[in-house]
Amino acid sequence: MAATRLEAGAPAPAFTLPDKDGAHVSLADYAGKKVVLYFYPAASTPGCTTQACDFRDNLASLQAAGYVVLGVSKDAPDALQKFAAEEHLPFPLLSDPELTVHNAYGTYGEKSMYGKTVMGVIRSTFVIGEDGTLEHALYNVKATGHVASLRKKLGLD
Repeated sequence: MAATRLEAGAPAPAFTLPDKDGAHVSLADYAGKKVVLYFYPAASTPGCTTQACDFRDNLASLQAAGYVVLGVSKDAPDALQKFAAEEHLPFPLLSDPELTVHNAYGTYGEKSMYGKTVMGVIRSTFVIGEDGTLEHALYNVKATGHVASLRKKLGLD
């Protein structure tokens, strides 16, 4: 079953999820701010580590341009806590084990892995404007080089 994909111009689905410390984080907490919301398959895996560290290493320039970065995975908060500590990730990592927010954003569904079709998390990034609408809805992004291409799209290079 293909996930229903969101498109630029659509309102960003509201959500509240626990972070790595169990505190609840809502999209509404960032009203009036620009948000980079990225979905990744699993904490502490090679591709997800590469991507998270890329966001970490570019965080200062994203923040300087007014962006907040939030990562979402189906990992439990304790796994996120370990991932954040090991990789020194200074931005919130949110836990969505029931896939509620993944489904709202169309980031869980069929994907191709090693030539087979499997159900899983589709690595995706959304840029949400200050008014709560999607400026970019990017599906099937690559872990390596994604932040650089995102910076280009945002006019930060």
